[in-house]
Amino acid sequence: MATLFIADLHLNVHEPAITAGFLRFLERDAQQADALYILGDLFDAWIGDDDPQPLHANVANALRQLQQRGIPCYFIHGNRDFLLGKRFAAQAGMTLLPAEQVVECYGRRILIMHGDTLCIDDAAYQKYRRRVHNPVIQWLFLRLPLRLRLRVAAKMRAASQQANQHKSQQIMDVNPRAVQACLQAYDVNTLIHGHTHRPAIHTVMTDSGEAQRAVLGAWHEQGWMIKVTASDTALISFPF
Repeated sequence: MATLFIADLHLNVHEPAITAGFLRFLERDAQQADALYILGDLFDAWIGDDDPQPLHANVANALRQLQQRGIPCYFIHGNRDFLLGKRFAAQAGMTLLPAEQVVECYGRRILIMHGDTLCIDDAAYQKYRRRVHNPVIQWLFLRLPLRLRLRVAAKMRAASQQANQHKSQQIMDVNPRAVQACLQAYDVNTLIHGHTHRPAIHTVMTDSGEAQRAVLGAWHEQGWMIKVTASDTALISFPF
């Protein structure tokens, strides 16, 4: 058996092929898993659990079928869907996890996260992240009318895309020192994350010795998952 990790699907109504691929993944690969961990950005945007998009209900129903089969699903918020709340999680049968979590997999301790907190060289993004994760700001935003939230989210997404065009790839990647610090703080030798859209498995040296950083890919032309077994950590791409 295996435990599966995915991230950065960015599901939205404009790319139905990705949604269809995800639903097939749930029907195929996830059915054989011990557990499924979604490490953020399941959706391209999330403006509140009260958004009545059919896409959300379809995804929730598909995820809930995993729970009904006895396969637990866990979720860590990403930078696009950080407002996903308890209401949707309950509908989907998902368990919400904190931003950083150590999980036990077949006798191994693995640190999981979305990954954006490791990109500390992008000072502008980290400032933005602190602002939008302010509980007061979130409380106020979620009480705006749905139409206004849609407009605000669209403007913020456009501004983010424009800002990223002027940033170097290095700034938007993880900071090696931040990675080492996390591995050492949690006393683990394996880290799994997404966010950067740069799928790879890296070797990292820490004070405790050699460690591993496994990075998930974004779902565009194909899907990505990390499959952890008792003996291996594999990064796998697959067609929709």
